[in-house]
Amino acid sequence: MNLDQASLLDELESIRDYIRFSLSAFHEYGVFFGHGTDNAWDEAVQLVLNAVHLPWDTRPDVLDARLTRSERRRVLEYLRQRVQERKPLPYITGEAWFMGLPFNVDERVLIPRSPIGELIENSFEPWLRPGPVERVLDLCTGSGCIGIATAFAFPEAEVDLVDISADALEVAEKNIARHQLQDRVFAVESDLFDGIAAGTRYDLIVSNPPYVDEADLSSMPSEFQHEPDLALGSGPDGLDITRRILRQAADFLTDDGLLIIEVGNSEVHLMEQYPELPLMWVELESGGNGVFTITAPELRQFADSI
Repeated sequence: MNLDQASLLDELESIRDYIRFSLSAFHEYGVFFGHGTDNAWDEAVQLVLNAVHLPWDTRPDVLDARLTRSERRRVLEYLRQRVQERKPLPYITGEAWFMGLPFNVDERVLIPRSPIGELIENSFEPWLRPGPVERVLDLCTGSGCIGIATAFAFPEAEVDLVDISADALEVAEKNIARHQLQDRVFAVESDLFDGIAAGTRYDLIVSNPPYVDEADLSSMPSEFQHEPDLALGSGPDGLDITRRILRQAADFLTDDGLLIIEVGNSEVHLMEQYPELPLMWVELESGGNGVFTITAPELRQFADSI
């Protein structure tokens, strides 16, 4: 397919034209969908509407509106990046949505897509004990999407967003400010728990750490090459970071606190290595896998086996 702008600018006129052309380009180039959409139609609509600064819920009758030449050029440039560079759409637009909230994103952070969102929607019930939630830790926070969404779920809680990457925390701080949560959501640079003051206790620790094993990492679509390596891989079995969290989390949880971690396909390795550990695997109605919970008392009881 020829993406030469000079010829296309005169052949394609309306929003509908560019959506249809984007669909064809997606199929011809074999792009991967999984960074905000899961199908070619939604991706094409989002690409074109974002390029011409229209909201996602624009009325259908607008689709036949003709675009200016500058708008056409911008759509084609977005499309070129998407199909030729295989750049995920949120990195092109600079924005991703999670839990109905918009977040700034760029190639310093993963694109938000964690199934932990389903747990946040339900305020982590029934796994989290009843009662007020005063402090939450979002470990390996990246863009801060999980911690910020959790802050909305628990409007009285203070939330620490922890990441080893100073670059990622710059993005997280933008999102804290975007959602006007500077009074109770804080970005903390730390290698897991190393930079957290001794004696600090959280009612809830939630983490979407790097967890992709070497086999999956080597076979991932090209789109994932735009995401930071630091946020994806975690050793041969994908569990290097998760093991550290399991060993240390009890020291930072309240007596009745809860730890929640997403490990994706590496759940198989985790179950094989720790068959005695009472991990509660969450059944996700919206899809996804590899999210488990474990309480502070359980972590302390089985500390010697981790």
